[in-house]
Amino acid sequence: MSDSIPAGREKRRVAIVAITKHGIEIAGRLKRIMGEWDVYAPEKFREGGGEGKDEGREEVVEVRWYSEPSTALMARLFNSYSALVCIFSLGAVIRMIAPHIRDKRSDPAVLVIDDTARFVISALSGHLGGANELARLVARILNATPVITTAADVNETIPVDLLGREFGWVIDRASEHNVTMMSAAMVNEEPIGIYQDAGERDWWSGRALPKNVRVFNSIDELNASGLKALIITDRMIIGSDSLLARSVVYRPKSLVVGLGLHWDTSSEEIARGVEHTLRDAMLSMESVRCIATLERGYEVMGLKEFSRSSGIPVEYYSKDQLASIDVPNPSSMVRMYEGTPSVAEAAALVGTMGKGRGGGMGELVVQKRKFPPNLTVAVARIKYD
Repeated sequence: MSDSIPAGREKRRVAIVAITKHGIEIAGRLKRIMGEWDVYAPEKFREGGGEGKDEGREEVVEVRWYSEPSTALMARLFNSYSALVCIFSLGAVIRMIAPHIRDKRSDPAVLVIDDTARFVISALSGHLGGANELARLVARILNATPVITTAADVNETIPVDLLGREFGWVIDRASEHNVTMMSAAMVNEEPIGIYQDAGERDWWSGRALPKNVRVFNSIDELNASGLKALIITDRMIIGSDSLLARSVVYRPKSLVVGLGLHWDTSSEEIARGVEHTLRDAMLSMESVRCIATLERGYEVMGLKEFSRSSGIPVEYYSKDQLASIDVPNPSSMVRMYEGTPSVAEAAALVGTMGKGRGGGMGELVVQKRKFPPNLTVAVARIKYD
């Protein structure tokens, strides 16, 4: 087996690095459960009985044998994998990865396991990189003890930088700089307010909120409280600079933008129409879950380009699906040309179905707007209650 990292691999896989015979056996136990993970071990163990076997078992797992210094290997793996599981001493791991650590948003998760698999240590990128969650998984597989030192985890409080991540929520760019301040306030049990008017409601898994957290029913009440705050909304927050200065704003993927367009509608036209519609409705582009439109049997290149440049996926629906939806602004002209009395409004509504709790249809929050000569835009909100 080649010791090289597979060419063109996206940075999503997990690499296990073992440098002792016992370590290779531990790696084998992990590999048998997590078959997609890659195991790396020194070439000298290839014929030395360390073939990735468990004690008392003959089964052999695939190992990527390497002959270069382990420090050089770790440098390559650090920039090629989303997570590294290192089965050797914590001190050695720190020395090897230290020159390559850059930023918690891009560094891989790093775990360290001792040579007897008693402990699984989350060593780097515990939150954003997922090392804490991975440590718990690996510990369950090995019947080991996970060692996690992140304050939010050990205190079982709200992890400010991860709230709603499993649902695809993002932190509004304008409030990213407040994350560290809010994380410290949460861990230190300072009074914190929460306001939510969009997105999934079960982000705290039914548990009681920390005692320092208070829920507000309106943004005005929250603002008047003077508290630091977590705000979950797809709306723009205008005219409250003091509130924004002490808040982290989360953008749930709660909006579906419906488009009616022609085969030659350009990417620039679409971007301009969508941006103007959302801005005028005081809605955030960061909360758009998808674009919804009519399936035409061919690709509209402008829409394809807009999707690629914006990172917003497109969902297509048949004319029969759209024609079955009651909308406030049906058009006989649209029916004549498209086979359905509505495209933008109907597509926006259909696009919300099945995405909220109960799978029902959402609500139309922006009725269709026309952008001559050949673009119509509407917006619907997914219901999560």
